[in-house]
Amino acid sequence: MTAPPPVPADPLAPVRAAVLHTAREDARQLVADARRDAAATLSGAHSQAEGLLLQARLQGESEGSRAAAASVSRARRETRSDLLKAKAQACDDLHRRVVELVRRCRREAPYPAVRDRLAERAHRTLGPGATVTEHPHGGVVGTAPGRTTDLSLDALAARALDRAGAGIESLWKT
Repeated sequence: MTAPPPVPADPLAPVRAAVLHTAREDARQLVADARRDAAATLSGAHSQAEGLLLQARLQGESEGSRAAAASVSRARRETRSDLLKAKAQACDDLHRRVVELVRRCRREAPYPAVRDRLAERAHRTLGPGATVTEHPHGGVVGTAPGRTTDLSLDALAARALDRAGAGIESLWKT
């Protein structure tokens, strides 16, 4: 018996090995390229995101500043309005209180003499033919053709407060 013929060596083995080696090298290169591309894309995305965040922060700060300025302006207007309302209320309260106190003088003993002096003043102002009547809240009102003088206690109190003018303003200044 003769020995079986030797199994021939795989004639394509070197080709396969070379193709496999080349494929592995190409794969490594592709993976390396893909990693570089991914890193560059991530870096660009991070830079773009930082730019967008900075832009958004600046825009937010700007809008916040405008909103804060508008809010402060609105608060100042409201405060000024509230202050003016409080001052007007204080003036009204003062006027009401002064009128109440002046009206009380009708109950005091010297009032008839005061009323008489007011009537004399009305006659001096309007002339001897003037009609002088007592006001329901005290004082007098004089009338003559085409003219009137109000010397009621309420009118006298109002004129006194008007003359006090700026002095009244000092009541709420500290």
